[in-house]
Amino acid sequence: VQLQASGGGLVQPGGSLRLSCAASGRTFSMYTMGWFRQAPGKEREFVQAISWSGGTTDYSDFVKGRFTGSRDNAKNTVYLQMNTLKPEDTAVYYCAASNRIRATRPYEYLYWGQGTQVTVSS
Repeated sequence: VQLQASGGGLVQPGGSLRLSCAASGRTFSMYTMGWFRQAPGKEREFVQAISWSGGTTDYSDFVKGRFTGSRDNAKNTVYLQMNTLKPEDTAVYYCAASNRIRATRPYEYLYWGQGTQVTVSS
């Protein structure tokens, strides 16, 4: 599976962005898909994950109520809608694919995209 993340950019605090992650391969719908982020000097951290059917989602505490994950298996794409962005959300955001039913840790993911930069600043 090859993953391509996009949609990052510069946004003011309180603004919104929608990240997309396009996947290649016919088995996309079999994978749990996750989003992670990594800020300079910090470890990669879990943001959100969605099960293969979209029926189960997990969120880190710091994005609950602000970010929403979704997927369209017909388009081999997952999305991360980010609202009410804060400066501390600034990071490179990565999408990843796991063959586990639920996965929130980096080591549980098999495939990774290249990352897209999100900068929240006035």
